[in-house]
Parts: sequence; structure tokens; C-alpha cells
Amino acid sequence: MAPEPSDAEACTPHDLVRWSETLAGIARTGMAFTDNLYERERFEEILAVAADIRVAAGSHFERDTLVHEWMASVGHGVAGYQTPKVAVGAVVGNERGEILLIKRPDSGVWLYPTGWADIGYSPSEVAEKEVREETGIHCEVRSLIGVVDGLRRGFTRIPLYSLLFHCTAVGGELDPHPLEAEDVGWFAADALPEPLAASRDTWELAFGAIRGEVLEPHFDRPRASPWRGPTED
Repeated sequence: MAPEPSDAEACTPHDLVRWSETLAGIARTGMAFTDNLYERERFEEILAVAADIRVAAGSHFERDTLVHEWMASVGHGVAGYQTPKVAVGAVVGNERGEILLIKRPDSGVWLYPTGWADIGYSPSEVAEKEVREETGIHCEVRSLIGVVDGLRRGFTRIPLYSLLFHCTAVGGELDPHPLEAEDVGWFAADALPEPLAASRDTWELAFGAIRGEVLEPHFDRPRASPWRGPTED
């Protein structure tokens, strides 16, 4: 009789999402670099399998809808190479040691200002721009707190890397953007609002940076087994 899998080896919905998105990315990249009809058919079959896995993980979309959306994103050549999206976040502190947070209108959770990386801007420029647009506060980037994989950490169901910067407020007034923030405010470490997004270690790093601690940039360490090992250190 085969041994029962350990807790570390057990399959979770989070694992299914990661595996599904990985297979879909491989298939779409393959289609971007081949003109062979036989190969394209095989890649389309992989997309269908990836969609079945995603549905098994609890997707809100049906199998055919997922396949259709993935096929619509197939490009040609390098432009079609599938990579994670990039999000940029800003941990903004003030002279009282408080952190600037917004209440996201789409989910109702509180988080530091964040947004997709925009073409034509450097990551640090995006951080300052997002803070200004979402909250009305002007800030200056001080350092890179870290880079993390959203799928690995389980805070997203689409492949993305999040770049998090430490910033200092230098002016402006709280003025939440009506489409970007339901609410905005300054919060002390012992008075954070609920519900709160991100993991505990993220908030520890954030307030460490605000306190002026010298921190090495944080990143997800390589795992011995990216597919069957723990998803978060």
C-alpha cells in the first residue's frame, strides 16, 4: 500500500492555481513561437487541461471561458512570451512613525498604495505616482524593501511579482481618489485597521523600514521543490 502523503505534500487549491497558471503560461508561450499546426493543437490541449485544474481549484469562470481568455492573450514571438505581471507598492511613513494605508474599493481590505507598473516609468517613479494619485500625499522613495512572488505567497490568483518600496511623506494632503480608494489614513503599528491585506512578515518589514532600521532587500528564497514544497517561507 502506498504511503499517505504528508501535510507538506498534500495538494491544496493554492497549489492547483499555481500549477494551472504555469501550464497555461507554457502553452501560450509555445504557441507564440511555433507555426506548426500539430504543435499548436498540443498546446491548446494543455490549455484545456490547465483550465480543468483551475476549475478544480474553485475558479469563478467556466473551463471554456478560461481557455478563451488565455487564447486571446497569445502573441507572436517575444511579445507572446508569458511572464508575471509587475505590481509596485509603496510603504509610506510620516514623522510620527505611522503608515499610509488605503481601503481598496474592489475588496474592502486595507493595504499600502499599490498599482501595476506603467510603461515609460521606472519602478520607483511608479511608487511615487501611485501614492500621489491614490492618496493625495507626495512622497520620496528611500529604499527597496523587497520583491515577492504573489502566486507563491497566495495573495493573488494571477502570476505577478510585487516590488515594495519604502517612502517618506514630503507634502500633500489626504485626498483619496474616488476610483482607487474607498478610504485613506495614517495608522500606527498597534492600531492597524481591519480587514488587513498582506502577510505578517510584510508588515514587520514595513514598520522596520519606517523606524529607520537598515534592512536587506527581502525576496523569496529558492525552494528545493518549487511545485511540491511549502509555498511560503
